[in-house]
Amino acid sequence: MNNEQRHLLRRLVTLYTGRAPEFLADAYDTHYASDTVLDAVHLGWAGSTNAGEPHYYRVQDPRVLIEYDNTQRYANHAHSVWRDLTSDFGLDVLAEHRAHIAHE
Repeated sequence: MNNEQRHLLRRLVTLYTGRAPEFLADAYDTHYASDTVLDAVHLGWAGSTNAGEPHYYRVQDPRVLIEYDNTQRYANHAHSVWRDLTSDFGLDVLAEHRAHIAHE
């Protein structure tokens, strides 16, 4: 990616991570400031690039998964999700589930 593309990708990630409490948002900004980290990010796009037309994108790296889907109802019904694949804000739901099952 060139510098402008890197800047746009960082802005896109910040649209999601910036909604977290300030200390977390700052940590994500610091993490994605590294070009090496950004090199591991994959972006997938499907659909039109014209405003008002259906489209979908996914941003993923080892840490973050972001999806945006605006393909229903003539691109008038959007869904988005952002997850931290390493912790989901400190909760390891699978580990908790396994621990619960082990104690039954």
